Amino acid sequence: MKIESVEFFYLSMPEVLDIGDGSQDALLVRVRAGGVTGWGECEAAPLVSIASLVCPMSHSACKPVIASVLGQTLDGPEDIARIGRTVRDNSLDLLQADHTLAGIDIALWDLMGKKKGVPVFDLLGTKKAYPKTPYASLLFADTPEQTRVAAQALRAKGYTAIKFGWGPYGRTTAKADADQVHAAREGLGADGHLLVDAGTVWVDDVAKARQRLAALQECGAMWLEEPFVSGAIDAYAQLSKESGTVKLAGGEGCHNFHMAKHMIDHAGLGFVQIDTGRIGGITDAKLVADYAAKRGVTYVNHTFTTHLALSASLQPFAGLEDHRICEYPVEAKPLAEELSRDRLERDASGLVHVPEKPGLGVEPDLAAMRKYLVDTEIKVGGKILYRTPQI
Repeated sequence: MKIESVEFFYLSMPEVLDIGDGSQDALLVRVRAGGVTGWGECEAAPLVSIASLVCPMSHSACKPVIASVLGQTLDGPEDIARIGRTVRDNSLDLLQADHTLAGIDIALWDLMGKKKGVPVFDLLGTKKAYPKTPYASLLFADTPEQTRVAAQALRAKGYTAIKFGWGPYGRTTAKADADQVHAAREGLGADGHLLVDAGTVWVDDVAKARQRLAALQECGAMWLEEPFVSGAIDAYAQLSKESGTVKLAGGEGCHNFHMAKHMIDHAGLGFVQIDTGRIGGITDAKLVADYAAKRGVTYVNHTFTTHLALSASLQPFAGLEDHRICEYPVEAKPLAEELSRDRLERDASGLVHVPEKPGLGVEPDLAAMRKYLVDTEIKVGGKILYRTPQI
C-alpha cells in the first residue's frame, strides 16, 4: 500500500499558562494508507512542527518532512524504518524533523498494527507484554504543605509511586527544596516510591545539584531526574558518583538513538527516560529500550500528556519484564484528558497494561479534537502550504 495522506492537527487549551505542563496543547497526526487510518502524537510545539512538515526546501539536506513520506510504500515494519531514515537523510539540517517524524512514525505503527490485526508490540517482536507499575506524575506545589496534601491524596487513590517535579524545585534554596521533598515523603508514606524531577534547572552545575542530595537520600528518593540538560554528560557522570542510593534519571531530551546511547554509556544513569513523541517515534524508542536492557540501565517512558501518547510510549518496552515502572499522567489539562476515547486505566492491583487491540488500541475522540482545534494557515509567497485539515 502507499501512504496517501499525512495530516497534522493543532489543538490547544483556550489559555496556555507559563508552567511546566506539556498537556496544554497537542499535535495529533493522521496517516492514511490502503484504506486504514493511523494516529500519532508529537511532543513538541505544534506550530513549529507543522512548519517543518511543509516548509519550502532550503537545500538538499533541508527538505520538508512530508516530501519524504507521502507516496511511500508501506507494507511492513521495515518500511517504517526506511521512511524514518529517508526523513532524516532529506531533512538533516531541519532540526525540528525528529519531533515531526516522531508523530508520523507512531501513526505508521498504529496503521500497520490495524492493517495486520495485531497490537504494535507484536509487530516489534514482543511476544508477551508485561504490566507496568505507574507512577503518578505531577508538579511540585507552591508550598510544601500543598505538596504533602497532593501526595497524600494520590496515595489514597492507590498510587504507590509518585513523582514531583518542576514548580519551585531548584529555583530558590536547598533548604526550601529539602522541605518540599520531606513533605512529599510524608504525604506518600514510608513505603512508597518517591521520585524527584529537577527539570534541568541546574543546566550543568554539579555543586548546586550536590546540595540537594542529602535530603533526597534522607527521604529515600528512588531517583533524581534531569538535574542537568541532556548533553551535560560529564556533569551527570560526576554527580552519579556521589548520589549513592539515589540513582540519576534522564534522557527525555534525546532526539535520536545516538543521543540516548551516549547518555546510557557515559552519564552514569540508573534510568533512561525516553519520550516516544520526541525521539523520532516508536522505531528509535525500541532501539533505546533494547540497548538499555543490554547495558543494565532501566528504561522508563516519558509521558505527561494523552493516553494515545501513553500507549505509544509503552510499546517499546512492553516486553521488558524487569523494567517495571512507567510514567502515568494524573494532572493533565482537560484537552489531554478528553482527547482519547480509550484510556489505560489501572487494574485492581494498580498496574497498567499495554492495550492488546490492533495498533495502539487508543482512538482519538473526534468531537474533542473539534473542540480544541486551532484554525491555522501557513502561506509563503502567496501559496498556501498548510491549512487545518477537516476532521
